[in-house]
Amino acid sequence: MYEVDSKPGRIIRIAGPAVEAMDLEDIRLFDVVWVGQWGLVGEVIRLAKNVATIQVYENTSGLCVGDIVQNTRLPLAVRLGPGLLGRVYDGLQRPLDKMAEMGWDFIKRGLTASPLSNDILWDFTPRVKQDQLVSPGEVLGVVPETSIIEHRILVPPDTSGRVVEVKSGRFKITDTVLTLELRNRDYKKITLAQEWPVRKPRPIGKNLDPCEPLITGTRVIDIFFPIAKGGTAIIPGGFGTGKTVIEHTLARWADVDIVIYVGCGERGNEMAEVIGEFPTLEDPRTGESLMKRTILIANTSNMPVAAREASIYTGITIAEYYRDMGYDVLLVADSTSRWGEALREISGRLEEIPGEEGYPAYLGARLSAFYERSGRVIPLGEPIVNHNSNQVSSSSVTLVGAVSPPGADFSEPMTQSSMRVAGTFWGLDYDLSRRRHFPAINWNQSYSLYDFQSWYNKYVAQDWSELTREAMVLLHREDELLKIVQLVGWDALSEVERGILSTARMLREDLLQQSAYDPVDRYCPLDKAYGMLKALVTFHHLAQAALQRGASLNRINNLPVVLEIARMKNLCGDNVLEKLLSIVDQIKSNFKELEAEC
Repeated sequence: MYEVDSKPGRIIRIAGPAVEAMDLEDIRLFDVVWVGQWGLVGEVIRLAKNVATIQVYENTSGLCVGDIVQNTRLPLAVRLGPGLLGRVYDGLQRPLDKMAEMGWDFIKRGLTASPLSNDILWDFTPRVKQDQLVSPGEVLGVVPETSIIEHRILVPPDTSGRVVEVKSGRFKITDTVLTLELRNRDYKKITLAQEWPVRKPRPIGKNLDPCEPLITGTRVIDIFFPIAKGGTAIIPGGFGTGKTVIEHTLARWADVDIVIYVGCGERGNEMAEVIGEFPTLEDPRTGESLMKRTILIANTSNMPVAAREASIYTGITIAEYYRDMGYDVLLVADSTSRWGEALREISGRLEEIPGEEGYPAYLGARLSAFYERSGRVIPLGEPIVNHNSNQVSSSSVTLVGAVSPPGADFSEPMTQSSMRVAGTFWGLDYDLSRRRHFPAINWNQSYSLYDFQSWYNKYVAQDWSELTREAMVLLHREDELLKIVQLVGWDALSEVERGILSTARMLREDLLQQSAYDPVDRYCPLDKAYGMLKALVTFHHLAQAALQRGASLNRINNLPVVLEIARMKNLCGDNVLEKLLSIVDQIKSNFKELEAEC
């Protein structure tokens, strides 16, 4: 991917992963260089007169002052094409599965392998004809990458012209499948693979407003704190609060076409579990292996710290590539805190003036630039029209980043900087996790800046917004009453207020609690979530009315329907909403009988 034909420079200073070199020929900011006798991969991050500061993505042990540095004159880029799905890469897009097959249990310095297999033959079916004019982003042909994903070969974003020759058949990724005559009369050969700089966002046709929620199957998210398709979310939480489980749940059940999981600085045992578990998971959309639409980027905590930053950009560039094909992509980054730690260490090596808690002053700008590469867009090229709705089809990149604040302190810089740019905040609570309430998303701290009330009212139920508002009011009212109980005790509460606490407990335990390991409850469709919510809000209204008429709270809690409400999670099947609405009718019937008794 990189070639060297320039005069080498020499190392003059080494400070961990930060290396200074001088006399590099034609050096530019963000050029990739090869450092030392092992050819370590590095990237130029600062230029001062004749001195280039290089961020080395591999272990620099053994480097000496005076060792040579070769300039490739190319930026850090990823190779894009058929064969990405189902693979496991490191932060520099080196295929870990391929290296393991070659007997490399650990990545040796300076060693690499092609990100895409050069031996596989792919079936290419052209979508253009000879002499046809094509523009950037237009589909030239398709390749069945997996049994569920069609890989679309696109005109590169900086290219347009006339099709001179087009082929059909089985080709390697390096074979020419199409030749274009450019506007300057030059010719360009198109293969199945292309390269793109990781720090440069891929161009789009048009940005669109977020108008549709990303359905996750997690009730507390879909009901109270939804994220948009093409939106952003962060999951801050301390150790043991369930960040990784939520991310795994999103990767498996979220309503997207492609999943990219970036393990940025995570512990090796956690990444090993992900790599071992994902190929065994069944894709609920297709019934096949989840890895057929998943890409894993593993950059564990024992790998060089500088490579953590590269892993984030590698992941988002691949996500944009599939977005340009018209797919909805979910990028999960676990965790961005480790990325921030890498920035802090590199900044310290460069002797930059530190910001809050030692983080660089540009931390917020880097986070903003990363999260802003999400979005719902109309890609370049000829728009695809959905014939069912007669609307132009859009695609999206949704970003979800985990944050690991030390001591679960949400006031630390990484969490605060992320909150400024993310549209959804799922704050994980240690106390909830200690009480075994999962997902441990704190409803008093979390929020969503996306407003989908009209969408839910149109596609789920007209009273969805009213039900969610009343449920959230009930939860906030419970929090207020519990503070009173802590101050003056239970005796200070009236029977009606005790009824609020009782129904709020049912709302927490029977609706918000959800097991990621239960074969039925791990995914909750919207119609089931609506039926459960309606049953609980109806029970709350009728219970409050009965208490005000003098009914006993103990009698209400012992109604037969209370047990049916507790079992709602286990309902499944095509007619689950009908079953839940029958529970609503049973609630009304039970309270009518209670009123008759009073």
